Amino acid sequence: MLYLLYGADEVARAEALAELKSVIPADLADLNLTTLEGRRLKADPLASACEAFPFLSERRLVIVEDALKQLKSADTRDAIKAYLPKLPETTDLIFVEREDFDKRSSLFTFLKKNATVREFLPKEGAELQRWLQDRARRLEVQLAPDAGALMVEFVGNESRTLLNELQKLAAYVAPGGTIKQDAVRLLVQDTGESSVFAFVDALAGRQLGSALTLLHGLLDDGQAAIYLMFMIARQVRILLQVKELADQRLRADEIASQLAQKPFVVRKAMDQAARFQSDALLQLHDRLVELDHWSKTGRIEAEAALELLVAETCGTSNQRPASAANRPPARR
Repeated sequence: MLYLLYGADEVARAEALAELKSVIPADLADLNLTTLEGRRLKADPLASACEAFPFLSERRLVIVEDALKQLKSADTRDAIKAYLPKLPETTDLIFVEREDFDKRSSLFTFLKKNATVREFLPKEGAELQRWLQDRARRLEVQLAPDAGALMVEFVGNESRTLLNELQKLAAYVAPGGTIKQDAVRLLVQDTGESSVFAFVDALAGRQLGSALTLLHGLLDDGQAAIYLMFMIARQVRILLQVKELADQRLRADEIASQLAQKPFVVRKAMDQAARFQSDALLQLHDRLVELDHWSKTGRIEAEAALELLVAETCGTSNQRPASAANRPPARR
């Protein structure tokens, strides 16, 4: 049998591979399982591994890692493709791709038509929350819905990271316990990106009080003001790129592919970008560049620059004050 397992959901992909490997008795795995690196793959060693007869087992497994991503030689790809129809019936050949790859390749086209292909896309929204709830039950704990939402807000939808954090939280509350938001806030590290996102959201809504509260919270948590300025500018650039591509009627997954971002991040950015007026994002970006330059040349402290940005963006006028536009405020 011929298989292809790929996609960004690392936990689901690994569990699917483990299920296929389970047909080999554990005490015979060393004799009936071969793993080959895709970047060094050649047709002859692949054939030798596949054509070895199973030892005290009905089947033999050969796993090839990242060949579609790393094989650069067209001749090698063609030689491997030519061999695949000759695969012995007693061998399961499994191609596993851990990273994105060029789906225009002839080898992928062949596998798509002739192999059992399973794509593992990252879970999102309600599906992701159901998965977290199921994993919590397997760990003999309960996960409060708002705690699950906070976990995703803090670390995103990368399955392995979420599972590691969930295992840590389950050990903290002990079997039979309930994971609540306070435990998540205590044990799960917020990379700062979720708070930066919330801060930019407050700017979009011109919510002066919320924006200042979030800004001071980030600073109180030890985030350097100059780093925050960089992260905010990065988020605004993502919004500009997403907005431009969304205006071209591209889907979220297409935008994610073009920008090398996760679809989960792009969907959040699309919602946030829609809250800004057409020219407001560009003005915000330009002002951030200007304030960043001022802070790096000593004309204003970075923290004061961020507070000025909030005041200008959340003020009653869409235009920044002339005094602020023409001269930097004095250093504090």
